[in-house]
Amino acid sequence: MNIFRHRPLGLLAPALLIAAAGCSTADDSTTVAVPSPDAKTAKVCRDLHRVLPQKLDGRSRNDPAPRSAYTAGWGNPAIILRCGVVRPPKMIDPKVSEGNDPDAVPGAVNGVDWLMEKQGDGTWRFTTANRVAYVQVSLPVGMSAQQEGTSVLTGLAASVRKAIPQGIASMR
Repeated sequence: MNIFRHRPLGLLAPALLIAAAGCSTADDSTTVAVPSPDAKTAKVCRDLHRVLPQKLDGRSRNDPAPRSAYTAGWGNPAIILRCGVVRPPKMIDPKVSEGNDPDAVPGAVNGVDWLMEKQGDGTWRFTTANRVAYVQVSLPVGMSAQQEGTSVLTGLAASVRKAIPQGIASMR
């Protein structure tokens, strides 16, 4: 009898246990997709990363994995910031600028223009407008745009104004 013929199945069970443990809801780490900005955008995103607050809306800094100068997080569940994202399609949708899209609203908080988008799962995503880089902030489930969202954007406004100049971001 060839014992190697049965070994792969014997090794599969421990591998599945390790994989399941890594996906456990008890795991406090958050994983996000890291943007791939062009060189000009990457520089201002790194500048933003250096000036972001350590606390945001009473939540401590808790950056997601993988660690990157283009992402940041606060709290658990985390408020996630991504810098150097592509322009959201709704940003050029005439229904939004005319106020006819209930799930996408333009607005400004402390001198920073934002597109506020309600996602399909009920969460909110905010993307800067009229800046040389698109910065996206996502609220976790249960946070409202009107209450916590305003506080979050207020807490980020000074950093965005300092690091991301006004202008037109690349069209990527």
